[in-house]
Amino acid sequence: MKIIETMHRPPVSISPDATITQAAMEMERAGVGALGVVDRDELIGIVTDRDLVRRALATSTPSDARVDSVMTMPVVTIDASADLRDAYALFSANAVRRLAVVSGGRFLGIVATDDLLVHLAADLSDVVRPITAELLFSHHDTPLPAVVPAS
Repeated sequence: MKIIETMHRPPVSISPDATITQAAMEMERAGVGALGVVDRDELIGIVTDRDLVRRALATSTPSDARVDSVMTMPVVTIDASADLRDAYALFSANAVRRLAVVSGGRFLGIVATDDLLVHLAADLSDVVRPITAELLFSHHDTPLPAVVPAS
């Protein structure tokens, strides 16, 4: 499965000169936990709900501070055409919970470990369904007709 197939939301981004309050409001409006920070069509960072808590609120950063003062960079990215297994490797190697999805340098959105867990659970469900049916409904083979030896 390709990464682009796991994405169900349009990209949500913010400019680097937006305030951290604006970032929090945009996350709430869009129902997301991270925003791509985009400057002139270039992805320059990512700001997460965790960034806002740890780098802004916990340090008493003024609410009108710029997003680029608390964003995470460099951004760990994955190409939209990459395989799902590539994402697992990037999550593991970089100890991140979100990857920015790009294509031809264009920001397409964010894929999170949660998104991959949902797909993994669905795949496992598909595999387990026949086994569950057999356990619940006691599958019995139809007996073969007895073969009468020729006389």
